[in-house]
Amino acid sequence: MNPLPLPSLVHYELLLQLLERKSLTMTYEQPALQEQVQQLIVTLRKAKAQQKQLEAICEQTKIPFEHYWSLNSIDGQLNE
Repeated sequence: MNPLPLPSLVHYELLLQLLERKSLTMTYEQPALQEQVQQLIVTLRKAKAQQKQLEAICEQTKIPFEHYWSLNSIDGQLNE
């Protein structure tokens, strides 16, 4: 069985840092926009936690998975 392709967890971290450090600070005068950014941050944190749960299940069931940095590195492998 080929490894299950998953995004590298660093992708979540980079997005979260951008949203928390830059986007959120730029929206302090616009509460509605700030709320949307906060909701996006919450959603990304949930997605990261869900991926960690998926990885734990894969480890428990001996299903291999592999972290990828981009689609370029897996396009050829998935077509094989």
